[in-house]
Amino acid sequence: MAARNALSIAPPHAVELALSRLGADLRIARLRRNLTIDEAAAKIGAGRRAVADAERGKATTAVAVYVGLLWAYDLLGGVENLADPTRDEEGLTLARAKERTRARRSEGLDNDF
Repeated sequence: MAARNALSIAPPHAVELALSRLGADLRIARLRRNLTIDEAAAKIGAGRRAVADAERGKATTAVAVYVGLLWAYDLLGGVENLADPTRDEEGLTLARAKERTRARRSEGLDNDF
């Protein structure tokens, strides 16, 4: 049996809510397409239980199942922007704070011949 980690046992509330919402949205998308859980599972090459777990928003469900279902329902657009570094305001602010304001010569020997 695989070891459990704290995130899968008790995810932060915001994570739990996001997964629950995503799962509910995936279920609605499947039903609107008139697909059974077995048909959705076959389409992404997963088992019935994996799809059911994703629709329940289980934290232990592989991200590939969630993304596979988004693909199967033609809802994948936008996923590539989830962690886009150019839209990460906090990360950009931190990076700018660490930028060098001037160049310094290294203290060691160089290898230029």
